[in-house]
Amino acid sequence: MRRLLFAGLVLAVGIVTTTASAIDDPIVTRKKLMQANGGAAGAMQAMIKGEIPFSAAVAQSAYRTFNAVAYSVGDYFPEGSDQGDTRVLPEIWSDRAGFEAELAKLQEASDAARQTEPQSVEEVQAAMGPIGQACGGCHEKYRAAAN
Repeated sequence: MRRLLFAGLVLAVGIVTTTASAIDDPIVTRKKLMQANGGAAGAMQAMIKGEIPFSAAVAQSAYRTFNAVAYSVGDYFPEGSDQGDTRVLPEIWSDRAGFEAELAKLQEASDAARQTEPQSVEEVQAAMGPIGQACGGCHEKYRAAAN
């Protein structure tokens, strides 16, 4: 089980590192970054639920993923990237300051998590609360519902 988890996290990190190949397509790049966040969130949720054993190394890897995405994904919402296979709402551009404020919340939450050395699932859960709230706040305001 541990090997499967580590393989999943390696895949998530690989998604982040391969985004350079999608640099000419901001929609593809931001989707890959969000997939990396989703992989990290899935691992943390499984740990919190007791589906996988606690691992400080896995938690810190997830925190680094959230942090990398928080500081890079904002660059992949240029004007005009609202067309195509995307669920982005136009409010990202009409309320750019609000969008950037939401990104700042994720940056702050992931910065704080990265400073921890979790010793228990409870500490992981405490760090994940603000990260989850930051992700949800942005998605509620700037992402369209799935069809």
